[in-house]
Amino acid sequence: MTIHYRPVPSPLGPLTVATSDRGLLALEFPQDAWLLPRDGWREGDHPLLRQAQGQLDEYFRGDRRIFDLPLAPQGTPFQRQVWFALADIPYGQTTSYARLAARIGRPTAARAVGAANGRNPLGIFLPCHRVVGAHGALTGFSGGLAAKQFLLELEGALPPMGPADLFSDAAGATRDRD
Repeated sequence: MTIHYRPVPSPLGPLTVATSDRGLLALEFPQDAWLLPRDGWREGDHPLLRQAQGQLDEYFRGDRRIFDLPLAPQGTPFQRQVWFALADIPYGQTTSYARLAARIGRPTAARAVGAANGRNPLGIFLPCHRVVGAHGALTGFSGGLAAKQFLLELEGALPPMGPADLFSDAAGATRDRD
């Protein structure tokens, strides 16, 4: 199976989008914690890459709330169940890991849902950024918490914060940006 990929410019920096003929396989952030192996990947053009870039451009302009692309993420059956459940979280809303676990019929599996969510290879398309901690805390995001904050602000799920606020804790102390 040939996998085509290309960098896609975004307000978050260049995103790497990869596809096969069956559907999109990956959307990786510049600071992604979980990069997929590149065996068999070939940089170039593919109709799904062009569609993905167009829909991402619309999303970042605020003109798109739902993606309409074939998705083919590779993972375990449980991971895929969690990832596709992410698509049901409405634009501009958030949910918790516990609520997502209950939604898929596994109410005691919040930690496993969190782990699967953290391995989502199609962030934004399958909106794992919409899953937050039980009390609304921005927790874990493979693209970095600054990217998660940006996406939630873009969707109106969080009030806009200045860059200085993003790296401050509740007591006002500045956290490390690394």
